[in-house]
Amino acid sequence: MATLEELTDRIRRAAASGAVLDKSIKLDLKGDGVILVDGADVSNDDRAADLTVTISRRDLEALGRRELDPMRAIMTGRMKLSDMGLAMKLQAQIQALFSKAS
Repeated sequence: MATLEELTDRIRRAAASGAVLDKSIKLDLKGDGVILVDGADVSNDDRAADLTVTISRRDLEALGRRELDPMRAIMTGRMKLSDMGLAMKLQAQIQALFSKAS
C-alpha cells in the first residue's frame, strides 16, 4: 500500500500534467492524513475545500486501480461525500485526474 507521501506525489504529478479541477477537493484518508487538491496545487494541508471525500487509503488506491466501483463505495459507506451534487458535476474531471495518478 502506498504511503500518504507517495499518493500525494502521484496526484501532484497528475495535476501538473494538466488534469486540474475547477473546485477544491480534500481527500480525508480516515486518520492517515489528507490530500488537498486546489487547482494545480496539491498538498497535505487540512483546510476547507469545496468537496470533501472521506475514504481509506486502501480504498482510494482500489478506486485508482478501478478495482472498487465509486457508486458501490458510496452505497456501502466505504466512501462519503460532503456534496453529492458537486461530486457528480466534477466526476469527469476527478476521473481524468485519478487516471493520470495511477
